[in-house]
Amino acid sequence: MKDKSMNILLSAYACEPNKGSEPGVGWNWAIELARLGHQVWVITRANNQPSIEKQLQTNSENQEDKEKELAKSNSPFPTSNLHFIYYDLPSWARWWKKLPGGIYLYYIFWQLGAYRLAKALSKEVTFDWVHHITFGVFRQPSFMGFLGIPFIFGPLGGGESTPHPLRESLSLKGRILDRIRDLSNWLVSIDPIMHSIYGSSSVIICKTKATLSSIPQQYHHKCHVNLEIGIEPKPQSVKKSESNQGEFRILYASRLLYWKGLHLGLKAFAQFHQQIPNSRLTVIGSGSDRNWFHRLAEDLQIDSAIDWIPWMTLADLQQSYQEHEVFLYPSLHDSSGTVILEALSHGLPVVCLDLGGPGVMVNESCGRVIATAGLSETEVIKFLCEALKELALNRQILNQLQDGALIRAESYRWDKVVANIYDKVMGSRD
Repeated sequence: MKDKSMNILLSAYACEPNKGSEPGVGWNWAIELARLGHQVWVITRANNQPSIEKQLQTNSENQEDKEKELAKSNSPFPTSNLHFIYYDLPSWARWWKKLPGGIYLYYIFWQLGAYRLAKALSKEVTFDWVHHITFGVFRQPSFMGFLGIPFIFGPLGGGESTPHPLRESLSLKGRILDRIRDLSNWLVSIDPIMHSIYGSSSVIICKTKATLSSIPQQYHHKCHVNLEIGIEPKPQSVKKSESNQGEFRILYASRLLYWKGLHLGLKAFAQFHQQIPNSRLTVIGSGSDRNWFHRLAEDLQIDSAIDWIPWMTLADLQQSYQEHEVFLYPSLHDSSGTVILEALSHGLPVVCLDLGGPGVMVNESCGRVIATAGLSETEVIKFLCEALKELALNRQILNQLQDGALIRAESYRWDKVVANIYDKVMGSRD
């Protein structure tokens, strides 16, 4: 792959520098492919243009600094290899996104418009590959495969689902939404549009084995399983002090949505706090289930031991990683989990479930992964508590996991992730 420069067309609905989640995925794939020497055209939303153009300008200025190391965060990349094409639906169509589920309708029509734009562009540029990056959801369409150019679809997630025993204590809304998700995932197997998209794909990249299992069997010969999430390299973190004034501090940072599993984390922390009274939990984030989580904490009589922070700046969040001993992230069906890599890159061990991306990223060298197969919610909560207790009572193990977290994060650098996946894709086509 590295010995041949290619023309690659990326479809990246979400693409913004210095962002996590899907916008960060779109941006980092683009710049890493450019760094590999390829000419990269990116079709993305017009509202991403200001932040992209600003970063391109900053990058051009950084390129004049010959002493800047390529491995540093926000390091220079070959701007001449990047070509951004901005597209959005007419302004009158944007009200769709305000409707329940309207974002998906807007997204589908955006994909159709992006396809027409790509078709016109392909008459001017000879592309070796067209690659759909974002959104990376296996049940949402991309029409780029119909260009007649070798088509990479993914990395795709979304095939993960909450184990039924862990749905018992969900709110009514959560149980209904999980049922709708199950139905949506099943409908892919009979959806003629998705079948045609999978059929037009040259390569399909899945983030997890659960998503692979959700894709119709007849397309599995095209599939590769690779967790696409990456992180910008940063200087190694300073080792944490022995304690925070004697407190054992646990951090959770994510949206406050039922499927992020904080209700399990709160119940585990309640048990843990009874045994380790000098402990605190920090919850950073906001979301539609905020009130549910607050009521649960009050019912568990642990609200006084929790610091609820709805939002903080990126700089403050970076500092917060350094002020805690463990990152707790019991998500039920995350395909990726950028925040986990952020925690690991700051030397913060992670306690999570063996579900979706977190169960792939975290291992025994950098945290504790709680098995869920065949277990009740009570058992899972018990094991989460025991994992926290092990790290609170054994400083030697905690220190080993802190060192292991830094090493683990290094293996998920964006440059390594993108190069590894494209090497596999190109190898499969030889």
